[in-house]
Amino acid sequence: MCRSPLAPLALLAVLALPGAAMAGPVDDIVRLDLLPGWRAADGTQMAGFRVTLAPGWKTYWRAPGDAGIPPQVDWTGSDNVAGAAFRWPVPEVFEVGGYETYGYSEQVVLPVAVMPAQHGAPVRVEGRLEIGVCRDVCVPVSLDFAADLPQQDGRDPALALALANRAQTPAEAGVEGARCAVSPTEGGVALTAALPLVDGTQAVVVETGDPALWAAPVTLRREGDKLLASTRISHVAKGPVALDRSALVLTMIGDGEAVEFRGCAPA
Repeated sequence: MCRSPLAPLALLAVLALPGAAMAGPVDDIVRLDLLPGWRAADGTQMAGFRVTLAPGWKTYWRAPGDAGIPPQVDWTGSDNVAGAAFRWPVPEVFEVGGYETYGYSEQVVLPVAVMPAQHGAPVRVEGRLEIGVCRDVCVPVSLDFAADLPQQDGRDPALALALANRAQTPAEAGVEGARCAVSPTEGGVALTAALPLVDGTQAVVVETGDPALWAAPVTLRREGDKLLASTRISHVAKGPVALDRSALVLTMIGDGEAVEFRGCAPA
C-alpha cells in the first residue's frame, strides 16, 4: 500500500519506444507505446504514451488513493530537457475491498509537455520509470526508456483526444470555487471543503502540495446546495502541520469527468 504524495517529477506513468513491450514476467500484463506528438510554436514538445493493460489490470493516477503505487521517474540520461509537465486524463474511481483508488484500466494515453533547455535543438528523453500495475495484488514495474522526440509539427489525434480529456477548471465547469474550514485535531488538522454540487460526483481527492503531509480518505455529505468533503491532514513524520491553502488541489471525479479546484479560500 502506498499513500505518499508524488515528488515533483514523479508524474510520468510510462514512456517507451514505439512498439516496445516490457521484458520479463509482465509481458502479458502491459504494453507501452510512444506517441511522438509535435513541437509547439513556443518550442515545447508535446509527446505522450499509450499504456495498454490486460483485462482486469489497472495502473494509477498521480494520487492513487487509499492503496496503490504512484508513478516515479528518473530522467537521468535525457538530453536538452529542462523540465516536463504532465497532463493527466480524468481517472476512474475503483472501489475494491473497502479501498477507494484512482487510475486507469484497459488503455490510457498520457500526454507530457517536455520543455527543452535549448529551443530548436533535438530533444532526447531517457531514464527509468517505476509504476504499479494491479489486479488482485499490485506488481511494481521498472522500465528503462529512451526516445528521440521529433521536431516537426503535426497533431496526433489520439494524443489530442487525451489532452482534451482533462479536469475542468471551476470557470469552465460554470461553478464557484472551493471554500475550506480548517481546525486543529489530534495528530494534525481537520479540513472540510465546501464544494458546489456536480451531478455524478463519485469522489473528491485532496492533494496538499506538500510531500510531508498526508490526507486521510475523504468522506462526503450533502448540505443544502453544497457538497462537503472532510478529511484529516497529518504529517508523515508525526511533526506539526503547516497547511498552505493556496497549494491545495481538490479534484471532484465522476462519470468520466472531473473539476479541479486549485487553492481553497477560507470558509
